[in-house]
Amino acid sequence: MNNQRSFFSFLVAGVIALLLIITAGFYWFFGKSPVNFSISSSQPGAAIFVSNVSPVMVSLLVNPESLQSLEPHGEISQLKNSLLAKTNIDFKDDIQAWLSNEITLAVTSQDIDHDPENGLQPGYLMALATDKPAKSREFVELLFSKRALAGANLEVEQYKGVKLLYDNHEIVTPTKIQNPKSKIQNSLAGAVVDDFVLFANDIKVLREAINNVQAPNLNLSSSSEYQKAIPELPKNAVAVAFFNLPTVAQWQGLELAEPTYNSQILSLVLNPQGLLAESTFLTASKIAPVSTPLSKPVGALQYIPESVGLAIAGANLSNLPNSDLAKLWQQGTATIYGSSEAAIFRWLQPLIDVQKRWNLNFSEDIFRWVIGEYALAILPNQADIKPHWVFVVEKSPQLEQGIAKLDQIAVNSGFNVSAVTLNNHKITAWTELKATSDPVDVNVEAKVRGAHTTIDNYEIFTSELGMMEKILTHQEHPLIENSNFQDSIAMIPQPNQGYVYIDWKKSQGFLERQQPLLKFVELLGKPLFDNLRSLTVSSYSTEPGTLKGGVFFQMEH
Repeated sequence: MNNQRSFFSFLVAGVIALLLIITAGFYWFFGKSPVNFSISSSQPGAAIFVSNVSPVMVSLLVNPESLQSLEPHGEISQLKNSLLAKTNIDFKDDIQAWLSNEITLAVTSQDIDHDPENGLQPGYLMALATDKPAKSREFVELLFSKRALAGANLEVEQYKGVKLLYDNHEIVTPTKIQNPKSKIQNSLAGAVVDDFVLFANDIKVLREAINNVQAPNLNLSSSSEYQKAIPELPKNAVAVAFFNLPTVAQWQGLELAEPTYNSQILSLVLNPQGLLAESTFLTASKIAPVSTPLSKPVGALQYIPESVGLAIAGANLSNLPNSDLAKLWQQGTATIYGSSEAAIFRWLQPLIDVQKRWNLNFSEDIFRWVIGEYALAILPNQADIKPHWVFVVEKSPQLEQGIAKLDQIAVNSGFNVSAVTLNNHKITAWTELKATSDPVDVNVEAKVRGAHTTIDNYEIFTSELGMMEKILTHQEHPLIENSNFQDSIAMIPQPNQGYVYIDWKKSQGFLERQQPLLKFVELLGKPLFDNLRSLTVSSYSTEPGTLKGGVFFQMEH
């Protein structure tokens, strides 16, 4: 009986696993000829069955059979076999013949009967597109017949002209909550409606799905938020997810704090260069981008060596605390952690350490006077666990005052600020003096903790003199001339707000030391991370009321 009752769970697990295979197994795609996916629509047709207050809807917009070319070791075939092994259903004979190019899964409500006293039971709806409705009806009849033969209590109902089949298993167990009885739903409901086969974990969910079709003002397709989000989808997306952020927060037992963005739409696009995961957040509030959009690569990158592990480039940090990105950060961190400060303490402890060690306030002491281009780079250091860093800032009227403030902060931190000459360039060095003695003499050792100088229209800051010399003498090609970097930023739409570039192989060790939880994430997506060359993150909103950005995954060929 348990095997039959868990059929819906198998279906849900299948969709989730297919999406994971797309993101973790697509690297296999790049060693082969381009694959032509049959994507019949750029948006989910099943949205008409989903409530406009549904927390989440996730859609796969290709037939699973077309993903076979992505699997290096037959993962999709193994997945289908394992999911259906205990159901007496054969994918090839019973499903493949009618399944078309969409599988949608939605959380329809936080609690099916809206009675939290008997325990929360979310509603789940799955819609599978069919291009042969008659064959798909045969499948639904076959499925429920086999479940009935296995002991399920089969019931049939006509609801608004649609034949519904369902079996209900309700287990009542004692719990420690105030109400001594709590119900656990283990049921399956199914129907064929137009070009979709519907499954739900409760008959109420299926009835509501039919109501949503017949009363269009109730379904997601009619939602103003959803209608604003759909035009933001790229062409040829293989997967799409829509999130109603206030109800997502409630579903997870949270309250949406500092709300600016009401909804989010996420998509995945495959191409021969890599995978682009694109996301758009929507709001009715007025929001401002970090800076004027950039239509060409950031010039400050010409001073960043190509051996960089992580680089951040853009323009005008002065507006960052009030920008669209800052409002998203504040909403997310306040909702999950209670405040931005608590999130920084948990995830970005190295930044707190830098601020404490140098008595710095990033917003007041640095961001305020960076109104032109900038580039920040972290470079791996084999000889020392601490990486080197480079910070490049374009000249502006505020720059001189900003430099003077940083020099004063260095003095207040106990360092000496002195001028030195390096390769005929005047360098300002922040040095830490330490006296050592022996029986004969007392020596003073100077250790450079930072340096800066002017080159052309930019001020260059480095963590030590060796890195400054490398830049002055052009010992390395600049990052902006690196072919891998050029290929990555070419996938980011222009104009944009700049980008974060991560060379995975070079920065992996540093990032794992800063955030140990990353190792767990790598384990979950091992095929992806094992073959990942770089990540490029950017924001490129163009429409009012939207924050749009993407992450491009470049793989090893």
